[in-house]
Amino acid sequence: MTAPGRERIERAFAKARADGRMAVVVGLTVGFPDRASTAALARAAIDGGADVLELVVPFSDPLADGTTVQRASETALRGGVTLAHCIAEGASLAADRDAAVLLMGYTNPFLQYGFTRLASEFASANISGVIVPDMPAEESAELDAAFGPRGLARIDLYAPTTPDARLARLLPSARGFVYCVALTGVTGARSELGDEAIDLVRRVRAHTTLPAVVGFGISTPAHVRSLRGVADGVVVASAALDTIAKAPAAERASALRDFVRSLHDAGARVGAA
Repeated sequence: MTAPGRERIERAFAKARADGRMAVVVGLTVGFPDRASTAALARAAIDGGADVLELVVPFSDPLADGTTVQRASETALRGGVTLAHCIAEGASLAADRDAAVLLMGYTNPFLQYGFTRLASEFASANISGVIVPDMPAEESAELDAAFGPRGLARIDLYAPTTPDARLARLLPSARGFVYCVALTGVTGARSELGDEAIDLVRRVRAHTTLPAVVGFGISTPAHVRSLRGVADGVVVASAALDTIAKAPAAERASALRDFVRSLHDAGARVGAA
């Protein structure tokens, strides 16, 4: 029987499909622009239509992230935000809004915390799982051994350069959804998306029935519309953080809510109710 963590992810994507639209995964760094703002911003994202919340664990060397997420992490670390704080924020959000919540972070903090302890606390908190950009699936056995029995998901990331043979070998063991990296490089808003993402989604679908979700560089409703009929969802983090950073303090939550709503609406199929 599927445990609550993965059930929440499955339920989020099922609802989006029933609504005739792509799911929206919104990434927010815990502690940016300050720790006190995180709860309100996360709830604003859900109010705007986010289906899944990706809470970014601040880290001093976020090698897959561009300048926006790097700066947000630096701000959060200066504010004293820890992995324990991130788990607490995720627990509160899951309880208050019955939301699908993932933590996105790097191997070192999770390893130092302890995979078994992490799995136990995630399960108690109804957090759905993790995204770990610097942990290839081939090196995830210890984390998977802790997460699997508790029904938690480790979301795999695959790039346009991933060979078909690797997809065929690893995707049957994937859980939650498949994170399709739209381009080679780090996270960050781009003006245009190339055809690499569309080709990657097509190749991923040949090996799994899990939702294929496109991230890295998704920053506008136009990007989302370009993926209608291609992907099952999008991940937007840097552009969400930029929206927060540019808004006056009193308007940050409403600005984020409106931005997420624009992405949510852009993902609707033509003619969908």
